[in-house]
Amino acid sequence: MFFGLNKFIKNLLPKQLFYRGLFIVVTPIILLQLTISIVFFDSLWIKTNKGMTKALVSEIKTFIDAYDNDQTNKDFVLILFKNHLQFNIKYEPEKILPNKKEERWFSPIDRSLRRELKSKNLEFWFDTTTYKETIDLKVKFKNGYFQFFIPRERVTSSSARIFAIWITLPAILVIAIATIFLKNQTRPIIKLAEASERFGRGEETEEFRPAGALEIRKAGLEFDKMRKRIVRHLNQRSEMLSGISHDLRTPLTRIKLQLAFIKDKEITKKLSDDVDEMEKMLNEYLQFASLGSREKTEKFDLYDLIKLNVKKYNNSNIFLENSSQILFEGRKNLLQRCFNNLIDNSNKYAKKLRIKIEKLNKNIIILFEDDGPGIPESEYENVFKPFYKLDKARGNSKSSVGLGLSISSDIIRSHGGKIELGVSKIGGLKIFISLPF
Repeated sequence: MFFGLNKFIKNLLPKQLFYRGLFIVVTPIILLQLTISIVFFDSLWIKTNKGMTKALVSEIKTFIDAYDNDQTNKDFVLILFKNHLQFNIKYEPEKILPNKKEERWFSPIDRSLRRELKSKNLEFWFDTTTYKETIDLKVKFKNGYFQFFIPRERVTSSSARIFAIWITLPAILVIAIATIFLKNQTRPIIKLAEASERFGRGEETEEFRPAGALEIRKAGLEFDKMRKRIVRHLNQRSEMLSGISHDLRTPLTRIKLQLAFIKDKEITKKLSDDVDEMEKMLNEYLQFASLGSREKTEKFDLYDLIKLNVKKYNNSNIFLENSSQILFEGRKNLLQRCFNNLIDNSNKYAKKLRIKIEKLNKNIIILFEDDGPGIPESEYENVFKPFYKLDKARGNSKSSVGLGLSISSDIIRSHGGKIELGVSKIGGLKIFISLPF
């Protein structure tokens, strides 16, 4: 129960650091504002209005009692209340009170005025909405009624508006200042995350400048040190592989030249095939190891890139479904190499290949489906390992050194995507690729 409640509360809370920080700052301010407002309206505003309304009704009752006295000069009483209490009073004989309006229960002024008039046993009708600054009050007297036009300020205090302004403006100011400070604190974290994401995709990143609080600066500094160490390691590996390539190609070239002088053609062919296989293995290994090269990203049409690769094979059994323009920002040459590897595999082991590309939410989905022998489900993870070969499922082991899917997988993952295997609708292998854009 408590776990479910805890999970529910976590789902309600904001996910981003900026909004969480803002929530921590704003929540106490809002709670404080609500508490002060409730205390103010309960202890000051409502009680003040109640006292003012009670005094007003007492004055009205006093006027009616004085007017009803035969010994009182009625004109004098009217003038007295008008001059000193700001009452505009008019007696309407032989008239009845209007029908009562619908009670405005949500109005504190109406509730207080209705309660006090009932406490004095008066028959009344009043309207607090028709006039902005005046209350129209009618009280039954004998066979008619008195009509009082009373200033609204006699029953309500203007301090509520002033209080609302003074309590709201500082809160808005504090929240605005907190928002600016939080934005400045979270910006370095966002930049660090973006730099890490670009570096993780293999893109060339500029010199990262740590900023923000001390802890964030330290994290940024350590990230920059790590980035430089990885770049230095990759450069050393590339230089080492370049040297290995030169050292291995030289004896292979000499062997090829010496084979040309051997008269026995059968031996020459066997040795030549072995040399070619060694050279192919060397090329594929160097290709696999050089994926960390710093190719710059560019924006291009992914559909056109796949269409260009399909045209190279000039094979009617390779079918690409029509699609609209799909722009993608990435390393074009690497992706071309990836698609070439996948199409090569299907072309070797299957008769038909269907390719489909589409946008789905925030991802680009690419499907390769063939009718070949496929791959057992238990081997889906293994085939992405370098130099891993499925001899039984994929025929002659000499046709490949087992790096095609490894290279393709590394290229897709370096772009922040994923590659998965499955069973196609036409009976062979299905390759599912998802790339974020």
